[in-house]
Amino acid sequence: MKTFINIILVICINIFFFCKTTFSEENIKIGLIVPLSGEYSYIGESIINSVRMAINKIGDERIVIFPKDTKSNPIDSLRVAKELSDDGIQIIIGPVFNESTKYLDELENVFFISLTNKIKNKPSNIISAGVNAISQINTIKKFIAYEKLERPIFLIPETHFKSEIEFAIKKTKIKVKEKFIYDQEPTLITKQISRLTRYEQRKQNLENEIKKLENSNLLDKEKKISKLKKKDTLGFINFDSVIIADFDETLKSVTTSLLYTDVSSKRITYITFNQWFDKSLLNDKSLQPIYFPSVNKDNYDLFFKNYVNKFNSNPNQLSFLSYDIFGLVYYLLYKNNFKLDKKMFYKENKFKGLIGIFEIDKNVITHQLNLYGAIDGKFKKIF
Repeated sequence: MKTFINIILVICINIFFFCKTTFSEENIKIGLIVPLSGEYSYIGESIINSVRMAINKIGDERIVIFPKDTKSNPIDSLRVAKELSDDGIQIIIGPVFNESTKYLDELENVFFISLTNKIKNKPSNIISAGVNAISQINTIKKFIAYEKLERPIFLIPETHFKSEIEFAIKKTKIKVKEKFIYDQEPTLITKQISRLTRYEQRKQNLENEIKKLENSNLLDKEKKISKLKKKDTLGFINFDSVIIADFDETLKSVTTSLLYTDVSSKRITYITFNQWFDKSLLNDKSLQPIYFPSVNKDNYDLFFKNYVNKFNSNPNQLSFLSYDIFGLVYYLLYKNNFKLDKKMFYKENKFKGLIGIFEIDKNVITHQLNLYGAIDGKFKKIF
């Protein structure tokens, strides 16, 4: 693995020093709008710390950041963005939450690199830099081909993110046998999964086969009956893999329901969305192996270690993303002689950060992700 020094934000450090003497000494002003008060202030503080790490890494003394508190709401986000705009700042990292972008299209001449992973129906001045559904499904699509899976089904929770997932399915052209929308209410999940997996029918198939053998004259029927009684169901499962677009306890509720209906990860391939290396996945052996697209784990662990050493606290996951976003912004400014224009985010570009490869095209950012599995109590990189 490359060292932390060598995994630079996008271009090598000697180019950063070169550009300091090549271009004007005018300050490079970048706004940063994040929650600095209230329930999510810890996220904002972590992002500011990671941006400072990025600035130190770049080593360009002309960079000046202007942090502002969004208070995690759209009205304050617009207010502080206007303040920055009035001060001549045209490029802003943030806000964190999609809801906070609601009114920012009013500032047509300001570009926002938001940390949200929602990309649908965005104004042209808001670029979503989060790990979006398109990036994740593209990686899953690659894994399906890698594993030669032929009959995947897609489980989508009935949430505000559903439309993003359906949009990404269409954009990536991933081929799935079936899409199934489920309610996240734990009391309903098992019933819904039972219908999907034809659990009652397969259970009845087993009972019927046992009765059939009991009434038969086969010499080895007792042996066959004993073998069948060790099973929970009998019958074909009409899919070979399941993609579960969920996280945390709801993800575990879905996998538990699959196990209950005798569709374990030993029979079919479990795939889910980016889990940020949630260690609780390693503790639950019953759902392993389970696979997911993700940012680069080695780089994530290294960033985590450096952050803890510097600030004596754990970074939020979004701070890892914001570190790379700052590098991306600097890179695009560098390529454009530190002048901001609308074409910066519209024309196709690639950027190598700690997360992986960013791809920018027509104001949309996607990521080339890795694929990992929680297997036998460990996270294993597949590709």
